[in-house]
Amino acid sequence: MIFKNRKEAGEKLAEKLKDYKNTNAIVYALPRGGVIVGHEIAQSLNLQLDLFITRKICHEFNPEYAICAVTENGNNICNEDEKIEINQKWLNGRLKEEIKEARRRREVYLKNKPMLSPKNKVAIIVDDGIVTGLTIMLAIREIRKENPSKIIIVVPVIPNGVVDKIMGLVDVIISLKIDKKYVGAVGEYYEDFSQVTDYDVIGIMSNYNKQNKKE
Repeated sequence: MIFKNRKEAGEKLAEKLKDYKNTNAIVYALPRGGVIVGHEIAQSLNLQLDLFITRKICHEFNPEYAICAVTENGNNICNEDEKIEINQKWLNGRLKEEIKEARRRREVYLKNKPMLSPKNKVAIIVDDGIVTGLTIMLAIREIRKENPSKIIIVVPVIPNGVVDKIMGLVDVIISLKIDKKYVGAVGEYYEDFSQVTDYDVIGIMSNYNKQNKKE
């Protein structure tokens, strides 16, 4: 299955989430690409839209391969087998850089507004695709700490192996394509996988929050 773009993927995923329309569920989109998918879902279902901000740390010698993910608060998750082989001074430096970038994004995207609490609510975590699963697993772990009533992972495409890893961590996984022969790059599943900019995210969040003020 090839998606025209992130907007189309979000529209198709929203169809699978109709039961949550007009509920207290919150869509937590992972910037940047996940924001377009998440926006389509939230808009279609009349749900609150927020961001869960993480940053990937890619291998020192392979910029396409993630070995860790970190939140703006410094909490992180790593591929432990890879981590022990990496220069620790280099890794610590990269973690500090990405924490700083995550904090910058909250300031720029949301004017430092804290994340909406998922306590006793359905948390719908959205991205535009998954490769290693580290980012989504970190989001699951951190949101789980806030005691949501349910966690749903929603992505257009996910490798079969990652589904096996996260199945026991969440209540529901919704995907348009669970691929046993994953091609290794999310963009390969889209006709248009244009880069999403800070400006795009700022515009989406600002406009959506103005149009959908909820208590």
